[in-house]
Amino acid sequence: MGQPAASRLLAWEQQQADELLADVFGYHALQLGWPQLQTLRSNRMPHRWLAQAEFEPMLPTADGLPESDKPSGPHLCLDSRAWPWPADSLDLVVLPHALERSADPHACLREVARVLIPEGQVLITGLNPWSWWGWQQTRGQRLSKAPDPGAHMPSSLIAYRRLRDWLRLLGFEVQISRFGGWTPAPGSEAWMQRLHWLDAVGERWWPILGGVYLLVATKRVPGGRFVDARRWRTVRSPAGATVPVARTDTHMGPTSAPKDTVESR
Repeated sequence: MGQPAASRLLAWEQQQADELLADVFGYHALQLGWPQLQTLRSNRMPHRWLAQAEFEPMLPTADGLPESDKPSGPHLCLDSRAWPWPADSLDLVVLPHALERSADPHACLREVARVLIPEGQVLITGLNPWSWWGWQQTRGQRLSKAPDPGAHMPSSLIAYRRLRDWLRLLGFEVQISRFGGWTPAPGSEAWMQRLHWLDAVGERWWPILGGVYLLVATKRVPGGRFVDARRWRTVRSPAGATVPVARTDTHMGPTSAPKDTVESR
């Protein structure tokens, strides 16, 4: 992917994150990877962290960004397959192209489901393998002998529908799905400007073929509920019925005769 397309990708994802995460409330939010993208800058949670994953270089750079927009650097480093938080501890997790670069995306998603609280949210972005951008990325990897370990672009693309199935199996409900980037990714900005009209056409007629997709999902935890039972038929208890009781007087004088009485209660 050329630098013009990468810049457009960064701008589109930054705009979407600012719009979607501004009103997500909670206490703890985490972004895993890609420090150039500041997805949590518009969020108002008191605790927001930027984590560096094992697939990224140790010293991420922020060349080309204004001084006010430069990230301060990661707050911690972790393995995307084993997170250091206890279960049900985070309110929001953002994965900008993290699943595509992780050695085990299934394990990374399982960790997300573990650390998120019930009703917690996750935002995931990824390159669409069924698009121009995805095809060019895959073709570039096939032509190269080995992937660049310091590259920020994904090495294994995940299809949009497959990711939805993974989220559904882990108990997530996908609430927002968006696509962007229908223009081919040449290395010239002039050609990007000439083909810019393809974005409007693609968004209208074939949105699922966009170069990048975005998903926002909520962790659902099933809870118990009362089941209406059948009404019981009222049966009169026999304990309340009148029954005869036999009583024998135990106090008898020497001259008195035995006297039996039968009383009914």
